Amino acid sequence: MKIVPPYKDINHQTSNKNMFLEIATFDITSAEIALNSVADRIEFCADINSGGITPDLEELRYLKEKYSKPIHVMIRPVGGGFLYSDSEFMKMQRDIIEFSKAKADGFVFGILDENQEIDYEKNRLLVDLANGKPCVFHRAIDRTKNIFESAEKLIELGFKEILTSGGENSAMEGKENLKKLIENCGDDIKILIGGGVRSNNISELKNVTGGKYFHSSAVLSYESFANAEEIKKLKVNL
Repeated sequence: MKIVPPYKDINHQTSNKNMFLEIATFDITSAEIALNSVADRIEFCADINSGGITPDLEELRYLKEKYSKPIHVMIRPVGGGFLYSDSEFMKMQRDIIEFSKAKADGFVFGILDENQEIDYEKNRLLVDLANGKPCVFHRAIDRTKNIFESAEKLIELGFKEILTSGGENSAMEGKENLKKLIENCGDDIKILIGGGVRSNNISELKNVTGGKYFHSSAVLSYESFANAEEIKKLKVNL
């Protein structure tokens, strides 16, 4: 039996219906907390210390059996940079096929070349392997020299969303770039605002950028897992 969260917040403003909140989860506990929350979707990864890598396939199967909320899976064989060896790239291809079979709702990945630019051919191959399931290019874009030019390439490649902090270390630092990115290509691709997004800054980010899509781990500084109350506050403050 699939679980549908019963939560309904009467304090939500009308505009909240048009706002989208994804919670990045790095372990099964956080995933279940987020799937039982008011979040619209989760990004499922492993290893928070590396910034997220491909999670366990059996854990994804378990979550899909129990919950109906969309789950996007991180496809990243190792932490660190976004330049991958041939064997790592082969693993990314296999993982997309296997996680597709396990009913992942979408994929999150990003491959750069030796010059820290979008690797067009390798990303195109992974998008093709996703076979119509939505692909999100993650914050690897923030490593590229020009995020605006990179965004145009990602639109051409068929990505549906870009997770970005506007080319800066955090979304707050990159908020003006995020505003420009949304103005320039927000009609062609969803700009998912991430990087230090919390309940105490999400309203400002929304107001400055004009964004509608937000991404947060909802992990507070003194905790290890996603915080259900923080997720609720994130949604309320949108």
